[in-house]
Amino acid sequence: MKSIDTTALLSDIEGYWQESILEQLAAYIRIPNKSPLFDPQWESHGHMDRAVNLMADWCRAQPLPNARVEVRRLPGLTPLLLIDVPGELPGSVLLYGHLDKQPEFTGWDAGLGPWLPVIRDGKLYGRGGADDGYAVFSCLAAIRALQARAIALPRCLVLIEASEESGSIHLPAHLDALGAGIGTPALVVCLDAGCGNYTQLWSTTSLRGNLTGTLLVRMLNEGVHSGMATGIAATPFRVAAQLLARLESSVTGDLLLDELQTSIPADRRAQLVTAARVLGAGVAGQIPFAAGVRPLSDDPLELLVNSMWRATLAVTGADGLPAVQSAGNVLLPEISLKLSLRLPPNCNAERAEVALRATLERDPPYGAQVSFESEGATAGWNAPPLAAWLERSMSRASAQIFAADAVHVGSGGTIPFMGMLGERFPETQFFVTGVLGPHANAHGPNEFLHIDYARRLTACVALVLADFAAQT
Repeated sequence: MKSIDTTALLSDIEGYWQESILEQLAAYIRIPNKSPLFDPQWESHGHMDRAVNLMADWCRAQPLPNARVEVRRLPGLTPLLLIDVPGELPGSVLLYGHLDKQPEFTGWDAGLGPWLPVIRDGKLYGRGGADDGYAVFSCLAAIRALQARAIALPRCLVLIEASEESGSIHLPAHLDALGAGIGTPALVVCLDAGCGNYTQLWSTTSLRGNLTGTLLVRMLNEGVHSGMATGIAATPFRVAAQLLARLESSVTGDLLLDELQTSIPADRRAQLVTAARVLGAGVAGQIPFAAGVRPLSDDPLELLVNSMWRATLAVTGADGLPAVQSAGNVLLPEISLKLSLRLPPNCNAERAEVALRATLERDPPYGAQVSFESEGATAGWNAPPLAAWLERSMSRASAQIFAADAVHVGSGGTIPFMGMLGERFPETQFFVTGVLGPHANAHGPNEFLHIDYARRLTACVALVLADFAAQT
């Protein structure tokens, strides 16, 4: 393989980020292109088109000879951005990211906001910069840096979808429409994952699945004066709490259904042990606990196992509860709770969905009207074993760019595309990484992109692509 001066490579990439990428990322952050689950009128609002066109225009302006930039559209579905960079070598690499965003959320610090790009202390704040708007810019910056050094590459296909935050609901149709055009990639590079710190390269080897839906408990036809009704009718809140107790221990947080229990493979447990040793107290330290609040455990390994390989439940929304300021002395007629379950990587999502509904709806207390409306279950993903060349490549890249070892570990989040690709291409190797590190707070307030880490990660991607080319 042609020798690469990594100091010059990093300097080149840093300059490119400063001169060409940061301004475009800031413009992207200003666009409220929420994923279709959170903006059902996304098509008429036009924000998704603005975002994809901004990225496509930038891609077309890059010095990548013979690259084809295409915005693919299907009726009623979010667009797909595809950049096809022809290669000089056989084989192909598929690079993945997404451009749709989570909703605004509350609690942004003064001077910050979801659609307001702000650079502060080396971080670019705003919704979607880190999750996952930077991906297309990082991918093309890595490819361009190698081409500038006359490094021969195989075909590089960059795929940026626009429904990932809604469970990639529109992606299967786009993949079907692409058909054989996507080829059979020998390597997939995904930039939608996280990092345990900002001082070394992190590779994600597993992802939890996701199961979301709405639990509805109806007790009355209308609200009634609480002085008249309490003690005669149960409150919907109390019934909902009883139903949730069927799923989760209120003391430990352990989920109780057999269909949600799995075992951790030995190689993944060994990776968790290493990551726990590297991160130590940083596992809990990345969470913005309120003063005096403690994590579920003082053992960093136990916390990693909990967040990456065990099922968990969160209530993420509610309807039927008035705001405190406007709440009167009324027994409410009904309550709806948005439930979000994270599933172990090797859990059968369809079985989990059936079991969850049956558990919540059977034999309701006091004959309450109870229903669970699922929004869908997405299976998790466990990567195939790393090829020797890829493991060596990531180790070298981390050592050269960060002067630290690479770390391989699972993620508590979900990237549906990884499961789809794993089924289609069982022999493919995966390099799944990202910039969502401590306090980056994707989906919440004060989301930020750590600029220096993003530039260094771009350099690591370039080095892995070069190593892949050398062994094809």
